[in-house]
Amino acid sequence: MKYQISPEYRTKLDDFVKNIRDYFNKNKNTIHKARNELKIIPYQGVNTVVKAFKIPNVINKIAYTFFRDSKAKKSYLYALKIQEFTPAPIGYIEFSSNGLLNESFFISEEFSYDFTIREPLLEADFEDREEIFRAFARFTLQLHDNNIFHNDYSPGNILIQKTPSGYIFKIVDINRMKFLNLNEDMRAQNFAKLWAHDEILEIMADEYAKHHSCSQDFKQKVLYYSNKNKKIKNFKKRLKGKPVND
Repeated sequence: MKYQISPEYRTKLDDFVKNIRDYFNKNKNTIHKARNELKIIPYQGVNTVVKAFKIPNVINKIAYTFFRDSKAKKSYLYALKIQEFTPAPIGYIEFSSNGLLNESFFISEEFSYDFTIREPLLEADFEDREEIFRAFARFTLQLHDNNIFHNDYSPGNILIQKTPSGYIFKIVDINRMKFLNLNEDMRAQNFAKLWAHDEILEIMADEYAKHHSCSQDFKQKVLYYSNKNKKIKNFKKRLKGKPVND
């Protein structure tokens, strides 16, 4: 067993983290289940979100044990590094079997969000829609100016809380990230996985360019990378006989 707990939670949640498998298996409040599973588990007055990562295959077990950090550990370390932009990290824990990584969990404090960026992207009559897109563009610029490139910057991974003074954004699913000085093409490319209509991307690109020195081609670059991503994903869907999206 290997684990780390943020100093802020160490005293209160040490037992919880060490025994996370028991708490996770007994809890029925699953909020997402696909390759990985997420549950909201309250403990000692703290609402936690626990992410159980899929048990890796043998090759990845070897890789995660000897050559690179597990997804759970990366999620925790990255969250510590960018705490302003993600729900508060509590800790991670890994369980080995026969000397190789088996189960792993990442635990964070629940962020009470009102919706994800998906809802305003899909609902044409969503309240305050354009301002949400502009606020999101400014948030994205904050990430980029802090040398953060989220490799899975997709609608379900962008949480939004509405407050009297505006909107608060948080990113999740952060184990796949890059930390580097972003050039303009990378900045434009980071909007591609939103799967947004061109007119929405134009609003975002317009707001982004108001607060950052961009070339005249920035808006076209945002649209180019978005449409390129859509073509690739739809091509793969056609090969599998699945319906494509606009």
